[in-house]
Amino acid sequence: MDSSTAVAEAKDHSALGEQQDNTLTLEYWHKKWEMHDIGFHQEHGNKFADLGYSVVGVEISELGIREFFTEHNLSYLEESIAGISGAKVFKSSSGNITLYCCSIFDLPRANVGKFDRIWDRGALVAINPDDRERYAKLMLSLLEKGFHYFLITFSYDPTKFSGPPFYVPDSEVKSLFGSTCNIQCLEKADALKERHKKWGIDYFIEILYLFTEK
Repeated sequence: MDSSTAVAEAKDHSALGEQQDNTLTLEYWHKKWEMHDIGFHQEHGNKFADLGYSVVGVEISELGIREFFTEHNLSYLEESIAGISGAKVFKSSSGNITLYCCSIFDLPRANVGKFDRIWDRGALVAINPDDRERYAKLMLSLLEKGFHYFLITFSYDPTKFSGPPFYVPDSEVKSLFGSTCNIQCLEKADALKERHKKWGIDYFIEILYLFTEK
């Protein structure tokens, strides 16, 4: 390792430390939804349910869940979740979409079962860095045998933007999931938009991983 590489790694490590100090609360996300300041929100959703899958989602904002059903013109039922204070579950009348309104860390208490597919977009990169190991253990506990777990992370200069979305380096992805999963990087794509430039960064790479059972 030459001196320039050592300096770069030290700078990167320092920036990641700063991101770890940027602790977000659930109230932060509630306010984001109230202000409609949600950078990860897509105009067009992923059409998993339209392909015949039963879809389960988790969202802390009740407002966000209600807006989802309204935007897609879907009728739904809602009910409280026993044993989780303030939590609710929203189910489409068709029965193939179930959205839990609670902290992701409370989800196992709702007896959701296990899943053969997970689509992790805007989750790992949004939780507090200190909670990543806890989060990874939770997600791995929800997987069926023969699973496919898709994860999106983002690469940018963390010295210029403190997140969220937080920068999750490839080495940490492997540390969190590598003991249980085969990890394959499927794609790296330039995702830089004007809103990202306002963060002070000049590159923003979207990285798609596939995890499969070892």
